[in-house]
Amino acid sequence: MAPGGALYLGLDLGTSACRALVIDDAGAIHAQAAAPLPTPRRRNAEVEQDPALWWRAVCMALDDLGARMDLRRVAALAVDGTSGTLLLTDGDGAPLGAALMYNDARSTAEAARIAQLAPPASAAHGASGALAKLLRLQNSATPAARHALSQADWISARFGGHYGVADENNCLKLGFDPLERNWPAWLDALGVRRELLPRTVPAGTALGCVSAAVARQFNLNPAARVVAGTTDSTAAFIASGATRPGEAVTSLGSTLVLKVISERPLFAPRHGVYSHRLGDLWLAGGGSNSGGAVLLHYFSAQQLADMTPRLQPDHPTGLDYYPLLAPGERFPINDAQFAPRLTPRPKDDVRFFQGMLEGMARIEQQGYQLLARLGAPYPVTVRSAGGGALNAAWRTLRERALGVPVIAAAQREAAYGAAVLARRGVTQRDSKRHL
Repeated sequence: MAPGGALYLGLDLGTSACRALVIDDAGAIHAQAAAPLPTPRRRNAEVEQDPALWWRAVCMALDDLGARMDLRRVAALAVDGTSGTLLLTDGDGAPLGAALMYNDARSTAEAARIAQLAPPASAAHGASGALAKLLRLQNSATPAARHALSQADWISARFGGHYGVADENNCLKLGFDPLERNWPAWLDALGVRRELLPRTVPAGTALGCVSAAVARQFNLNPAARVVAGTTDSTAAFIASGATRPGEAVTSLGSTLVLKVISERPLFAPRHGVYSHRLGDLWLAGGGSNSGGAVLLHYFSAQQLADMTPRLQPDHPTGLDYYPLLAPGERFPINDAQFAPRLTPRPKDDVRFFQGMLEGMARIEQQGYQLLARLGAPYPVTVRSAGGGALNAAWRTLRERALGVPVIAAAQREAAYGAAVLARRGVTQRDSKRHL
């Protein structure tokens, strides 16, 4: 290890960028970098992206970090990525086509088959779930297909070569049973090719060291460990500092993701509700297709910044919006045909902007109310993560809708949560408790 003490690297693969963040043993941030990702290709219900673009963004972010700090001090790294994104690779990890992104909803016939055979509580239901994507992909796969992997697991394997290993959280929508911690027998009735399914490990598990080639490419210590990551929203939750039942986090990114700590898991696929393990507790929640991507469809980032000081949260617009980019919603309404509601559009762009924020605040309110009806605690506090957390007017709208304090997350970047996992993979690798 290079002089100066150990550091831990987190990589977050979001919808618009790869973000890299380095922390030390005390949790202090030493450096950050980001590299943009192009918008995934969209055609109706089909949403795809070339996985090579992810790795290129990772390389750009690490090259940026390496120009400003000594990456040989990195003792471990972990990756988070979009939940439900899936690709097939050959035995060496080479992609066999485009990845189907988290919001790709073309696999309706496959979802119908899953609905007939999967237990009602499984998180694998739905056309945008990873299992429906696997059924579609394996039907046209070449004999070379060996691994079905999430975005985070594929990037993680690029560092260490451990293709065919995946963290439990990213396997949830692929049909993994988080209670029994296995691949259930009903997958066989669907015709799932079990040889494509990864070996699962808890998030935060040390998998091995970086490869010699990767160590040379990024000037990493060859002894640096690769640690199993998680989903982007779970990483954001870890970064937030929430630890107790009733503490909730809303990730205000391209989409809206709501999670609350619960003492028991909730699985209600017909509502788009699922749960991830968090030590001895659970993260219960769901993700809406509404969010920042809708705002950026209508306005540039600069326009949004210019309009934000002119928002008037004390004067509601009265606009009854449900902001979506295209038909289809996952949570709190789970309906692949659910239509966006963004009319009438006022001539005043600021009023239009505020109307969309009000609509998103109602979606967040309805989401936490639904989770409470299903058995999760209603939030005692809601922490805000993601880029939208910086909008004070939006926070005011949300606090009034939710009726509880809305506070800033300890850290807003999902990459910070991934770095925390990397640190745990080194410091707690002999512990039986995993995040």
